[in-house]
Amino acid sequence: MHVRKSLVIIFCCVLAGAVCLPAAKADTWDQMTKIQFDEPVEIPGYVLPAGSYWFILQSGESDRDLVQIFSEDWSHLYATLQTNPTERPQATDGTEIEFAERPYNTPEAVLKWYYPGLLTGHEFLYSGKQKKEFAGDAQQNVLVETAPL
Repeated sequence: MHVRKSLVIIFCCVLAGAVCLPAAKADTWDQMTKIQFDEPVEIPGYVLPAGSYWFILQSGESDRDLVQIFSEDWSHLYATLQTNPTERPQATDGTEIEFAERPYNTPEAVLKWYYPGLLTGHEFLYSGKQKKEFAGDAQQNVLVETAPL
């Protein structure tokens, strides 16, 4: 009887773990990240004012390269941007953003976004003219502290 009770408890624990597994993968799947910028930043086609934003992969199986940027309260979609996959040499525990350092009085441009723990990230696509400008700019990787979800 005691062995049977132990087996039932073990079975329930395994079953509970299996049920929770898809939920644990949900954040990695959509890579939902809340990021706060202390200054305005440029994204392709738009300058985001200083503030908090949600970066998230558009849901769907077919295209994992569309990044959506929402306001902090989810009331405004600022952009849906096509990106290219990019890699970094080492994963970090935090969100990493690569910026192009722009001339004085010009917002830094977000070039790449990496989700914590992953080697692959998302390189934002800018126009040919902007790419040439960024090539001359210094680039800086910043580990961003993200707010808990």
